Amino acid sequence: MRILLVNPNTTASMTETAADAARRVASAGTTIVPRTSTMGPQSIEGYYDEALAVPGLLQQIALGENEGADAAIIACFDDTGLDAARALAQIPVIGLCEAAVATASFIAQRFTIVTTMERSRLPIEHLVQRYGAAQRCIVRAANIPVLSLEDPLSNAGVRLRDEIAAALRDDRPDAIILGCAGMADLVETLQQEFQIPVIDGVAAAVKQAEALVSLGLSTAKANAYAAPVQKTYCGVLADFEPNTIRQARKA
Repeated sequence: MRILLVNPNTTASMTETAADAARRVASAGTTIVPRTSTMGPQSIEGYYDEALAVPGLLQQIALGENEGADAAIIACFDDTGLDAARALAQIPVIGLCEAAVATASFIAQRFTIVTTMERSRLPIEHLVQRYGAAQRCIVRAANIPVLSLEDPLSNAGVRLRDEIAAALRDDRPDAIILGCAGMADLVETLQQEFQIPVIDGVAAAVKQAEALVSLGLSTAKANAYAAPVQKTYCGVLADFEPNTIRQARKA
């Protein structure tokens, strides 16, 4: 089984962090195929970044599917471009937030998501509501710029731990979800430190992707996720006409 892991931002080191986390939990017969977007923002922090990250994400989804991927994971906790990717692809496409919330729901009555910046908190709250968990989940922001997670000299780790401690004190959750793919390498340390289940969306997405492929299931194509209608796309988006992007090949 080949699982495509697409980072919709352009920071390759974050792709590798997520890919390492994915490989740690992947089954023996699963190959993780990491890809970094070649266009768009270097991190995704808010609606503007998210919108401009979608074309590069879709390009990598199409490329990976054409090269034989059995499923795809969008390695951003905002579930960037998830609906568009599901409409484009024939293979299952998994978002980190949806996977993490579903996983937490199996093991916890209440859980808290700790994400990076305040501007990301409300979009994630909207996702939690969409996924039917608003009554069970609180979303917090630790005021951590995404790229600071890559900087060992930053205080990102301290801020994250402080916010988790505040969540345990005030929210009284049964589990913690890490609300950024850049936190994926911290899950084991934090779980041991706080003695509470800590869920990383990358790991959760890998196991759910494996399950869907094993069950022979993919995204329904009859209605909402029907394939895009072929039509002319103009200007810099000309290469994203449905028939053109579906034929994507690695340069």
